[in-house]
Amino acid sequence: MYGMTYLDVLMILLYFIAIIAIGFYSMRRIRNKEDYFLGGRRFGKLVQTFAAFGQATSTENVVGVTTTTFHNGASGIWSAMVMLFSTPMYWITSPWFRRLRLLTMGDFFEERYRSQRMAAVYAIIGCICMMANIAIGFSAMTKTIVATLPKTVEQFTPAERAEYEQALTLERLEKADYAALSAQERQQLNDLRLLKPQKFFSHISEGMLIWIVCIVVMIYAVSGGLEAAFLTDLLQGMLIIVLSFMMLPFAFAKINTMYGGAGVLDAMKTIHVQLPESFFDIFGSPASIDFTWYYIAAIALMSAINVVVAPNMLVATGSAKDEYTARFGFTSGNFMKRICTIFWGVFGLAAVVIYRDTISNSDLLWGYATVDLIGSLKMGLVGLMIACLMAALMSTATCLMITASSLILHNLYRPFFSGYKESHDILVGRVTGVVVLLGGGFIATQFDSILQMLKFVWEFNIVLAASFWLGIKWRKANRIGAWASIWSTMILFSLSPILVPLVAPDLRTDPYLLKMTNPPPLQRTFVAHEMDVQNRNLEIEQWQNLAPALQGQQAKPAPLAIGEKFTKTDILPKRSIFWTQGIKIHADGAKLGSGALNWELIVIDRWLADLSQQPYAFNETLRVLIRTVFPFLVLLLVALFSKPEIKEHLDRFFVKMKTKVHINPEIDARELAFSYEQPDRFDHLKLFPQSAWEIYRWNREDWLGFLLAVVMVFVIIGLMFLIVSIGG
Repeated sequence: MYGMTYLDVLMILLYFIAIIAIGFYSMRRIRNKEDYFLGGRRFGKLVQTFAAFGQATSTENVVGVTTTTFHNGASGIWSAMVMLFSTPMYWITSPWFRRLRLLTMGDFFEERYRSQRMAAVYAIIGCICMMANIAIGFSAMTKTIVATLPKTVEQFTPAERAEYEQALTLERLEKADYAALSAQERQQLNDLRLLKPQKFFSHISEGMLIWIVCIVVMIYAVSGGLEAAFLTDLLQGMLIIVLSFMMLPFAFAKINTMYGGAGVLDAMKTIHVQLPESFFDIFGSPASIDFTWYYIAAIALMSAINVVVAPNMLVATGSAKDEYTARFGFTSGNFMKRICTIFWGVFGLAAVVIYRDTISNSDLLWGYATVDLIGSLKMGLVGLMIACLMAALMSTATCLMITASSLILHNLYRPFFSGYKESHDILVGRVTGVVVLLGGGFIATQFDSILQMLKFVWEFNIVLAASFWLGIKWRKANRIGAWASIWSTMILFSLSPILVPLVAPDLRTDPYLLKMTNPPPLQRTFVAHEMDVQNRNLEIEQWQNLAPALQGQQAKPAPLAIGEKFTKTDILPKRSIFWTQGIKIHADGAKLGSGALNWELIVIDRWLADLSQQPYAFNETLRVLIRTVFPFLVLLLVALFSKPEIKEHLDRFFVKMKTKVHINPEIDARELAFSYEQPDRFDHLKLFPQSAWEIYRWNREDWLGFLLAVVMVFVIIGLMFLIVSIGG
């Protein structure tokens, strides 16, 4: 059936049977809302490790890394590795969430700032964030499944055939030396880059598949609660590890078949011979439009600040039986993901060699490669791959769904609806979980690419980041400052960029706002690899096919040999400066801005610098840094000049944060009561005793775990360099 065998279908059915069994097993153990939303806080190191790995790893990571590596080379690995540098911080921050002893992150804002309304605002923002994360998983999985059901060229409709021809033309122009293109070809290149024509078409609609997958996840997810999600994470973790390595041997074998050779080393040598030098620059080459070193640094900083504000952070760590289990499980699980990410990137490099002339929409790459590399064996491996991706999606979606529904229940339904009955807790959680999943399905249909959705998720929580960080560590952080930070950031960077273009649609066609980057041609010297020689031969052939009059307008490209140094002129794609989803071509041929509007870049472009002369990655870096710093500045300034919170309230909150969690609930309750009676009990732990900063001295466990995590960061970076350089 469109490339799938009965064994493939059987593998998928076996997976469904397994997760449904887990869901019903977990459902029978649910007695109260803590059981449903936090698994009774009874999970140990193994479950916590795989739960962290499962939450951090979903279908979009596998597909997304392959996509960005396909376009950007090795630097594309950073699309899922941006939080590598913040991972050691998890060793320090994970105990915070366990010490909060709360059910949701919304409860933190209610307790710290004494505001149910702030908790409700957090719940709304947190739910949108969770739905966006679910949407990314839906989109990545459906793109992969769509790619396993391809049409042949003969099966294309006339419209698909026309788009296919445009994609072939774009592909030819992209490979050519820009300096050798005629003026007409240069204009054609710019126009086709805006159109983004596809070469691949499927028998199944991606939009329809999103809703089918959404319903399947819904049936499973609403039954078993967090325990079902975490137990599925054990299964998912094993399948993801299998998935991370399963495709590589087949990719290497195909490369060796295509170019000669045997074994991993020969395949890696071929990859280095075939691909340009710039594809092996881990920290981004000048031609990498998305992942330069400075953009990686900026997004890593924002991610480190944002990650702890995500609602699922409390679920992932607050469900542990004690705080050491919380920090060990969360840190080790995230390091497991970082290691798997490297191998997804290596597969992306191999895929460029194999499919550079076949695939134009790289989001479809993983699914297409699945059918091509392992489908012909007819051993059920395509079904196993789909089961792996479904496992990655379902366990993550379940946890995110439960997190969002707990926010709705605890911070929206409970405080604001009269006649609330606690017996409704689990029912309300399940019903709202369905709404969250449907919201995720809707968001998945609103973006053009996985990378666009990733950027949205990376940045969304910045609205709340300052209120959380300064609330945890600065006594002077108050309700007025927190509200000022939240609302100003939300209005400037979340609401107005979306709502203003809706109210004034003419902005989308305003000539100034359609301004795009206009990078100068980039001239660089390389040592010729096989792909360079093939591209040069194609340019020579195309020149020879020109009419004599046109040949006189263009110099004949010189032949090129492997190992020879040559100079190539590239023109980076023009990208929209002010619109998050770029410039699109309307049916009538008119250009219009798509997505949200970047106000901060408008200000900079009008009064400080012409951003059209800067690389796209530079503009994105500016935008990320402004959005990261702004909410902290607002809260700091407003709090310094406004009334602080009540001292007794602050004493009670901060002494709780200094009281370690005991594994025995009764002993823990006694210790907490003792701390409340003596709020200065742990003041000797403060690094700056006379200040308003609640920064504590680290003990041996803190230092040892943090330093080992830092060492692990350098080990992973070294592993990236080592693996990418094999055969070079």
